Amino acid sequence: METEIIDLRSDTITKPSDAMRQAMAQAPVGDDVFAEDPTVNLLQQKVAALLGKPAALYVPSGVMSNQVAIKVHTQPGDEVIVEKESHIFNYETAAPSILSNVQLHLLQGEHGILRAGQLAPAVRPSVYYMPRTALICLENTHNRAGGTIYPIEEIKKIREFAKALGIRMHLDGARLWNASVATGIAPSEYAQYFDTVSVCFSKGLGAPVGSALVGSEEMIQRARRFRKILGGGMRQAGIIAAGALFALEHNIDRLKEDHKKARIFAERVAANPLAGIDLKYVQTNMVVIDISRTGKTTGEMLDLLRAKNVYLSDANYTSLRAVMHLDVSTEQVLRAADIVAGTIRA
Repeated sequence: METEIIDLRSDTITKPSDAMRQAMAQAPVGDDVFAEDPTVNLLQQKVAALLGKPAALYVPSGVMSNQVAIKVHTQPGDEVIVEKESHIFNYETAAPSILSNVQLHLLQGEHGILRAGQLAPAVRPSVYYMPRTALICLENTHNRAGGTIYPIEEIKKIREFAKALGIRMHLDGARLWNASVATGIAPSEYAQYFDTVSVCFSKGLGAPVGSALVGSEEMIQRARRFRKILGGGMRQAGIIAAGALFALEHNIDRLKEDHKKARIFAERVAANPLAGIDLKYVQTNMVVIDISRTGKTTGEMLDLLRAKNVYLSDANYTSLRAVMHLDVSTEQVLRAADIVAGTIRA
């Protein structure tokens, strides 16, 4: 009998359902480089409408979506304000400096959240020997902070600040769907405060491939050119776009189930006093567990758990991360929580 593995490393590890595979197999296709793939075009139209933007572009990954957006908004030598724990800074392989020749100005947020009052000192004066502050990037939900939701009132204040100075805004909304389901705030309501928004289909929604960038017609035309330059011009991409389309149509509302699983998991593990979990920050489908009081490294703890067939990932130098998704049942979540709680000890 094969040993069951409970994999909570990420919501990217999901497999397409039979219904999703069928939709992919039957998708009408064309050449997307010529903008002639009907399934890709339909996906782009739907995601643009959901986010209240004129146009959208399907891309292979969230990293490409974010990096294309940075290229659209900047010139070489510009500066981009990001939160210190952001995905763009930590997990995109220094791409802004390589692809757009820009530097990042890092600000420390509170659980991933920047406040409007922090921004003024970070904006460069208009003098020739300093970089131009061209763009502010926010992240919702915030991955490294454990799936925290960006308060929309703070987003409004940051938008007002940026607009007054002519600074553009981009949202890394890879898990914006989670924020929307958790708050009841429509994705388009969040998106209205940003010039471009990136959303992902291969995380909580369970599609195998892809993200989308939305914005104005002019911005998306430029983005299409940069996508091609970066090697993201795909041909009969409708096969994978159909998976994203299926996910968009069937898997958004069910995200609330992942949020419930995260709460159940967090409360169970938090019963162990050595497992540092602040329940007020368990807001969507992620749980961050501080293990600093155990005296063990994250690598050591991950190895102990893996030996018991529970897979987690590291959130930072002293914390583990568990991510709920559609391929893990509540029963598995309960078993994993008991194993984690029993393993975290000095």
